[in-house]
Amino acid sequence: MKNLLLSATALTISATMAFAGDQYVDETGYAVSGYDVVAYFDLEQSPVGAAQPEGTPGDASITAEYNDATWAFSSEENRARFLENPAAFAPQYDGHCAYGVSRGGKVPGNPNLWRIVDDKLYVNITPVVVGFFEEDIPGNLSLAEGNWPGIEGDAASSSTIPQWNSEAPVQN
Repeated sequence: MKNLLLSATALTISATMAFAGDQYVDETGYAVSGYDVVAYFDLEQSPVGAAQPEGTPGDASITAEYNDATWAFSSEENRARFLENPAAFAPQYDGHCAYGVSRGGKVPGNPNLWRIVDDKLYVNITPVVVGFFEEDIPGNLSLAEGNWPGIEGDAASSSTIPQWNSEAPVQN
């Protein structure tokens, strides 16, 4: 019975991993446009309706691989924290816009349009979309969670983040 339970658990984990979606990677060649995802959790969040502080650019010499993408970090400490539990720091929906997922699609996420909700990092595509997302964060996340299983396996967005260019990762 114990072996059957272990086999069922392994099968469930394998099935879950097989359906993982592609991470959004823009022209920088890095996940989250080369920004340090761990650093968001150390920034003070602005209240809903106010612009968030800008993200922290990663360093091109401090990287890790996760979800078939390269991630850049601003320090070795942040890289180590990420490697302990990448899923705890990676943005939800493989770096795609949370509001876009709530509407049933995959569009890019801008690393400077972020919010942490219940210890999870979310990004959105434009300031206007942030406004729509923040009008009803719980409702939009509920819709996104309902839509995600049906689109997670689709290819990552190949679109460019509108009206924005990443200066990350930095080259040291």
